[in-house]
Amino acid sequence: MRAGICNTDLELLRGYYPYKGILGHEFVGVVEQGPENLLNRRVVREINAACGNCRFCLSNQPSHCENRTVLGIVNRNGAFAEYLTLPTKNLHPVPENVSTDEATFTEPVAAALEIQQQIQICPVDKVLVVGDGKLGQLVTQTLALTDCQLLVIGRHREKLANLEERRIQTGFADAVTTGAFDVAVECTGNPEGFAIARRALRPCGILVLKSTYAGNLSLDISSLVVDEITLVGSRCGPFKPALELLSQQKVNVRPLIQAHYPLEAGIDAFAYAQKKGVLKVLVDIEEE
Repeated sequence: MRAGICNTDLELLRGYYPYKGILGHEFVGVVEQGPENLLNRRVVREINAACGNCRFCLSNQPSHCENRTVLGIVNRNGAFAEYLTLPTKNLHPVPENVSTDEATFTEPVAAALEIQQQIQICPVDKVLVVGDGKLGQLVTQTLALTDCQLLVIGRHREKLANLEERRIQTGFADAVTTGAFDVAVECTGNPEGFAIARRALRPCGILVLKSTYAGNLSLDISSLVVDEITLVGSRCGPFKPALELLSQQKVNVRPLIQAHYPLEAGIDAFAYAQKKGVLKVLVDIEEE
């Protein structure tokens, strides 16, 4: 089994949500007990285990189930362990041509795709992505598939270079023209990133919040009302199309992998993942 360290894991350590348990929700595992068609197969999984009976489940919104557990986040131990359990309906087999390293990115690629489930993005739309970290990179790659007029800004020239290789326009904060964008996607989880994304929007623009925030965020609510800005919170997304993109190599996650650690060195892995500028750290979990 292999698991990736996500920004959410790091935020949980900082106290953004009162979770006590084993972390980890980005993983590839091998089924040891379950339906025969899944035994010994590599799988990824939807992280929300829903009850199937509440108002959200009955309205096809299981990620907001009132009784849900969330792998490594809410009342369910996560993937940084030798074994974990999940409902079989949450599992998705990994295509043969997708490596285990690549498959660990299924959950964040799905989260990036959720934006396109929530709002319609057209080729004529001017779209800004704020943040060149792990999530910002994946959001940018998936949005680029819409052929929109896309700009991603960040602070790290070497990270932006990953996207420039895909002919995506990049820049720093000074590249943003006030009021020029139809859609802004905030992927930094910090107040400065939010301020840049808000400033970039035209009246009646859409501000997508893709990151959680460890602290409180100050908002100029009046300007949101006057400019009729739509705020969209964006969380978990669809796994099937994420796996298809990885299988078709339409999203390249390999440049985002910066280190592998064995599970026994998990503390060191988290220490490295928390360093500024580090992208994806993977933890290898070997069976005894």
